[in-house]
Amino acid sequence: MLQSVVSKFSTFELLIGLRYTRAKRKNHFISFISLTSMVGIALGVAALIVVLSVMNGFQKELRTRILGVASHLEITGNNNQLNGWQAIVDSTLKQPHVLASAPYISAQGMLSYDQGVQGAIIRGVLPSAENQVADLGKHMKAGQLSNLRAGEFGIVLGADLAYNLGAQIGDKVVVMAPQGQFTPTGVVPRLKQFTLVGLFQIGMYEYDAGLALIHIDDAAKLYRMGQSVSGVRLKLDELFDAPTISTMIATQLNTPPDPNQQYFVTDWTQQHANFFKAVQMEKRVMFIILTLIVAVAAFNIVSTLVMAVTDKRADIAILRTLGASPRSIMTIFIVQGALIGIIGTVLGALFGIIIALNIDTIIPLIERLFHVQFLAKDVYYISDLPSDLVWSDVTTIVIVSLILSLVATLYPSWKASKINPAEALRYE
Repeated sequence: MLQSVVSKFSTFELLIGLRYTRAKRKNHFISFISLTSMVGIALGVAALIVVLSVMNGFQKELRTRILGVASHLEITGNNNQLNGWQAIVDSTLKQPHVLASAPYISAQGMLSYDQGVQGAIIRGVLPSAENQVADLGKHMKAGQLSNLRAGEFGIVLGADLAYNLGAQIGDKVVVMAPQGQFTPTGVVPRLKQFTLVGLFQIGMYEYDAGLALIHIDDAAKLYRMGQSVSGVRLKLDELFDAPTISTMIATQLNTPPDPNQQYFVTDWTQQHANFFKAVQMEKRVMFIILTLIVAVAAFNIVSTLVMAVTDKRADIAILRTLGASPRSIMTIFIVQGALIGIIGTVLGALFGIIIALNIDTIIPLIERLFHVQFLAKDVYYISDLPSDLVWSDVTTIVIVSLILSLVATLYPSWKASKINPAEALRYE
């Protein structure tokens, strides 16, 4: 009858392994180390999930703010001039993934008010079209983008740029174009006085302190662009498809090739490639560092099983004499050690998911209880701790944790399978 039980390989090892796990140990130190390993794995898994979710949240928040000013795609021409932009707008709007398009003029300029002087990027826009390709209208701190009207020479500044100049709504700001004009006295810069009609604040210093918006017709007069523009900005239905759509539109516009007009199409991943690569690299480094926490906790299972094998030498010998193979003995202790890893991983995953999904509630509660503020509004543009739980990250963390736990059981389980029954029972 015993042989029939032993022949049921998986059931036999599983039952004995689970029994060893549930059994009350005489050596309570082994139980303590098992509990410590389980808690360590759970904390490591939870920390990994929460940290990666927060990093994903920051990445998503920054991407949203960048795309509030930048566009998904930009079509430009030679020497910062694009002729016949109306035809390009009509052509691109026929593409299935393009939602909206807007022309723009972009050039460098110098802004002056009272004693303040600041360099900036001057962007000429069509207010009605601009709101369709970017979310700048949602970030207006004062005034509206629609306050920019052709011929009225109004200007909208980033909040930090206006602060550095000392200008307020209604003030007259002088814009100087780098291209000079010839006069009898020599070459002098082109100057034009603009009225400050609005302020925006994206939360990105690059834009808030270095971007000024004027009407596209006023920009054409200031920079003598005529009927040309610098480029056309496009908004897509799926921003992550931008590289593919960019290649497709570039091929379409440059077929057949025109020696007088070459079109360049760039997407948001190219324009901010270094920034997003840095964030991705930071995320990978954090994953590796926090995985070490899980590895340390997982390899505590080695200590647990080594002491468990020593404690169960007599039991192992009896099982061997009753017909259990070395492979069965090894499997029994693998089951015992793996169960610690599985329980710790599952508890950690559940705990981490709950925190990641409710971090916008948990952090304010901690701040109120301890009267602290993790991200001060007067220091950080992002004052809330964002979280974006990505299930593929959770799956990867769980798999890595289970693999580390399983690897940690192999050596002590193999040592248990090599115990000689005669030697183990000699002094029993």
